Amino acid sequence: MTSGFLAAIRILTKPLDEASVRDAQSSHQEALLAVLQNNRSLLLQQLQSESSLEEVKKLREEVMSSAGWFSTDPGDATWGFVQECLLLLLTLARHISNELKVFKLRSSSVARNPTPEFAPPLPPDVLSVTQQKTLRAALQFVVSLGLCPYLASGVGVPLSCRSAFGAMVEKLVRGGAVSAGGRRLLTTTNVLLQLAELSSLATLVFTQHLGDVMAALCQLGYQPPRGQRGGTEEEEKELSAEERGTCRAALKSILGKVYQPIVIKQLLILQGGARQSGAGSRAALGSAPAWLRRLCGQLLSERLVQPNGVQAVVRAVLEGGTGGESDWRKCDGVARILVACPQQSTSADSYYRQVCPQILQLLHFKDKLAAQQFQLVATRAALSMVQEKPSFAHQYLLTPLLQPLHRCTTASNESRDPAAVEEWELTRCVEDVYKIWVVGNSPSASLLKALEEVLPVVFTLYCFTKQNVSHLRAPCQDIVLWYLSHTEACEALSALRQLSGLKGQETEASDFIFTPGSEGGARFDSRENCSDEDDALYEKLSGEQWRLECLMHLLAELKDSDLPGDFFLELLQELTSWTAAADEVRTDEEELDVSSMTLLQVEQEVLGRAARQSLRLALLQVLAMMVESLQHSTLLRKPNQVVDFIVTLVQRACVGLDQVSESSPENPIESQTLSMGIGLVATLLSGPELGADDYSSMSRLLSPLETLSQNHSDVVVQQLASNLRAVIATHGAIRPEGLTAAAAQASRKPEATVKSNNVSSRRKKKIQTEGSESGTRPRSSPRDRNPPISPLITPPVTPGGSAAGRTPRAGRTSVPCSSTKPLSDWLLEACDPEVPTKAFALRNLTQMVQSGNPEVVQAQEKVLVLFLENLEHEDSFIYLSAIQGLAALADSFPERILERLLEDFQRGPSLPMSDRERSLETRLKVGEVLMRASRAMGELAPHLGRPLVGVFLQGTRDQDQSVRASCLSNLGELCQKLDYALGPLAQELSLCLTALIKTEKEAEVRRAAVHVIALLLRGLSHKTTQVLSDVLLDLYRALKWVLRSDPDEVTVLHAQLALEELDDVMRSFIFPEQKLEKKIVVLP
Repeated sequence: MTSGFLAAIRILTKPLDEASVRDAQSSHQEALLAVLQNNRSLLLQQLQSESSLEEVKKLREEVMSSAGWFSTDPGDATWGFVQECLLLLLTLARHISNELKVFKLRSSSVARNPTPEFAPPLPPDVLSVTQQKTLRAALQFVVSLGLCPYLASGVGVPLSCRSAFGAMVEKLVRGGAVSAGGRRLLTTTNVLLQLAELSSLATLVFTQHLGDVMAALCQLGYQPPRGQRGGTEEEEKELSAEERGTCRAALKSILGKVYQPIVIKQLLILQGGARQSGAGSRAALGSAPAWLRRLCGQLLSERLVQPNGVQAVVRAVLEGGTGGESDWRKCDGVARILVACPQQSTSADSYYRQVCPQILQLLHFKDKLAAQQFQLVATRAALSMVQEKPSFAHQYLLTPLLQPLHRCTTASNESRDPAAVEEWELTRCVEDVYKIWVVGNSPSASLLKALEEVLPVVFTLYCFTKQNVSHLRAPCQDIVLWYLSHTEACEALSALRQLSGLKGQETEASDFIFTPGSEGGARFDSRENCSDEDDALYEKLSGEQWRLECLMHLLAELKDSDLPGDFFLELLQELTSWTAAADEVRTDEEELDVSSMTLLQVEQEVLGRAARQSLRLALLQVLAMMVESLQHSTLLRKPNQVVDFIVTLVQRACVGLDQVSESSPENPIESQTLSMGIGLVATLLSGPELGADDYSSMSRLLSPLETLSQNHSDVVVQQLASNLRAVIATHGAIRPEGLTAAAAQASRKPEATVKSNNVSSRRKKKIQTEGSESGTRPRSSPRDRNPPISPLITPPVTPGGSAAGRTPRAGRTSVPCSSTKPLSDWLLEACDPEVPTKAFALRNLTQMVQSGNPEVVQAQEKVLVLFLENLEHEDSFIYLSAIQGLAALADSFPERILERLLEDFQRGPSLPMSDRERSLETRLKVGEVLMRASRAMGELAPHLGRPLVGVFLQGTRDQDQSVRASCLSNLGELCQKLDYALGPLAQELSLCLTALIKTEKEAEVRRAAVHVIALLLRGLSHKTTQVLSDVLLDLYRALKWVLRSDPDEVTVLHAQLALEELDDVMRSFIFPEQKLEKKIVVLP
């Protein structure tokens, strides 16, 4: 039985009682020797006397007879003890092997007829926890006394560095002369290898003593012969070549079978590790001999280049880490190891060809615990390789990594697979690029160059993900932003031109497009042919527009970068160069003379013209998109960028002077742009404490300002340009008076010709005869709309909402100043043809009405006529201001104003200059005024609302459906305020609503009628059962009829909402809220 063999081993390894060795315990070494001798004597004695150990004795003698290394008189107590341990371990191994053979024979015969209740028998090599503990003790004695003491200096970890007991054992064994240390080491190692042939015993051997076995095999198989180190002739013949070869083969077998991270960890320990400061660490790991260090380096290199070797190395170094600073340093150290080509490698090319794919595999781990460290090692290794070995990194690392993105540009329809790049490939590629480029964040020329080649594809993928819900959107955005932030300015500008389509290069295969993937990613699939040319053109134009919008979104993210402003200024400079080349533009617009040209020349000329015109349109489109999408603080962050912008404007104006003088009249947009630029210069020069650097940057304006002062047709502009040039040239020493005011006047001058109104003169004359003479009219408010100017240059130069040229007069448009200006001035400005001025005057008049201004009270008829006139204005800002003013008048003077408004609502506008063709539109606007007035009545609604109810009920029979719907809407707003005054009108109102619900053909009117019922129920609330008691059933039936019969879904929805309101009312009526209150009743 196995228990007998383990009992014998227990006798040999059992420690004696303290009393039995007290007399011999003069020192620890002597006490240990006494224990070993006593245990060995006790074992031999019990083997002879105990019948239970008869089988052990018999099998031990068989093993002893076959073991040529056993000596009955070893002459050394420790080696004698080790011999007994080895004999017993081999005896146990032979016994287990015999039992396994018998077990296999029995299990094969029993397994032929298994039953449902049959349980598989337990193999004989399964050991209990106690038995394993006994075997571990025996193995520890064997390794400590029979293996480690015979290792050469520096081979393996010395016993003295493991524990205090190990130091004592080391002194005990090495205290005597050992003449056959190599032979004893070979004997112990061979026995341990024989034990490892059984799986149950191999686990016990290798889990605790793998490093010692490997150290012994390295010394036995690879240590240089002693003759080379000056040994005697007897020692040279200690180990034969065959024995050394056997040890090498055994070492190779172990390295191939054992878990690779453990093997690599043990090899690193054997190699000695990095030389560190401190005597303890150097004595432990820093004293390995040269031959062992070379051997371990070679073995580690072999482990590294084999399949999954890089992963094994990383696991060996990082397993058991806590994620602290030490782990980060370990990751960086492993990365440097992977990048450095070992000396034992045949060639650097073969090494990197095998290692680089494994580095990329480290990026794809799914295990969350190990993925972070693996990705860190892979990222650091990739970045280090790019810096130290750029050629190998590009060939074996970057090119395979970016291959899916490269295939997007080279895909063709020749392959049978419709998908050029699968979803998983594209997802993995984008994630790898994000980890190495963005997370690694170590920009270099090689990395930027490699990313530049695929940047258009990444941007196209980003544009696609912006249209869908995809997890690739954020990585693609970060990749593009990282490149634009870290590359050189010229390269970034070139990339932006390419992404915006100004280079005219195809970035992806024309026959393929990105399509949604099944897992939230994207695939690169073949495009379906579009038969309709119009659809194809629309798809192309909409795609280009979407790309520009996405590019503007990316530029908006670069808030702390000068790149958007530099790109904007570069495009403006190019636009200026086109203005200078006006002859070429006119030539492209003229009809082509083909009389003296060949067909090839005609084709080249036509294509060239088309390309140039397309480029000009693309440039204008990009500029317009930048101005519309980006804030001025993003485009022009720094003062020098503002100066560059002004220089571009003034240069364009100087270029246009010759063209204006030659053939065409002055362009108002160009004139206004020039005026705005001059105003900006004057505003900058009027700033406090301008330094020498500011004047130095403005010195580029000297030449164009001189050109303007000499050649411009306007004397005011000439004088202003001359004054500005003097201020810049003298660094502010000469500063003419009124410089800023003159600039503001020049910037306002082009606005006078923007719009004219044929009715404004009559209105102004009429008001002038009735009021006093007015002064100059104010300019538009910063919160109003700016007059129409060039869209390419407005946003960057209007910070705060107003142009720089209007700064001196901005105070005149503020609300507090309205009280200091007479009513006649506001009436005159309300007739101004300019929309901002007119709207601002109307708003001020409305405020004066609301505040009860005495002048307005006396001139309420004039104000009413003015608001009614502007009610017909085509601009929404004007007529909405008039609506607001009329509502304020109706709230302040209800009897007079409501009567006039009701008359206009019923019969149309009553003013003599009103446009009869737009009568319906004006009536609807008056209806909006009446609705606002109804909301503002409050408790006066029962008194003032009766005439309005009659007019609105009559309006429900109007011929136009819009008027009917407007009347019903106003009726609902008014009836919410009437409360009990609605009682006499309930029957009439109910009949009108039920008739409209059942007979009206227009769905819009039916919706309004049902909505009136909902508003009635909501406004009356708990009063509903009292006010509408006679008609409540009719209204309920009408709502139910809508639910059953009305085809319009919106009407049905309104009916459902009204029924919910009715349900709440009836529930509160039938089940009133319980209140704990006391009632006092006065008896008669």
